Amino acid sequence: MTRTATELLENAVRTLAPDPDANPLVPLIARGEASRDTLATLALEQHWVIPADRTAFLHLAQRANEPDIAAYFETLAEGETLAGRHLESFAAACGVDEARTRAYDPLPGCQAYPSCIAWLALNASPADAVVAITANFSAWGGYCASIAKSLRTHYAFTPEACAFFDFFAEPSPDLDQKATAAVQKGLNTNTVNEEQAHRYGRLLQTYESLFWKTLLQPT
Repeated sequence: MTRTATELLENAVRTLAPDPDANPLVPLIARGEASRDTLATLALEQHWVIPADRTAFLHLAQRANEPDIAAYFETLAEGETLAGRHLESFAAACGVDEARTRAYDPLPGCQAYPSCIAWLALNASPADAVVAITANFSAWGGYCASIAKSLRTHYAFTPEACAFFDFFAEPSPDLDQKATAAVQKGLNTNTVNEEQAHRYGRLLQTYESLFWKTLLQPT
């Protein structure tokens, strides 16, 4: 029986869910045990990740031959723009100013993830990329929800300082609908390869794990 777009996405989220031990940092933040310097490094790395992902998503939208697929990536790009604005408040709460941001050298282990997104933007079928990115965002949203809660509870951050993580933690029915429509279009046009999409998804989850592990390494 042919798999529907909803079934394909649900299977990807389930199959590609990361190992509970894949992210050693978020549990530390959840307990209030991560240092503020580590939080500052997180903010500094995101200053590189957010604009890179936005550019990649826009490129995927341009490469997509179908409006439904392009709409998904356009929505992601718009989200990165908004997230970038929220990031400034989080960075300021961590003691990161403009001079420190300009002087910061990004960590290769943290930038492997956006590099993979950029590779997908250049090489992957956009429909396959929808599946891989949707599965990854499911895990990322859970991480952000945990961090947002802890920043309030253990670090006394203001709502404005938590807004970056609140944004990604908040369910987005509109984005879910666009993901489903994009994958359905991919199925209709035979441009979705589930095996390949899962391969891309495993890469993203591995680089996601590397991002968090790198933040814990002394620099």
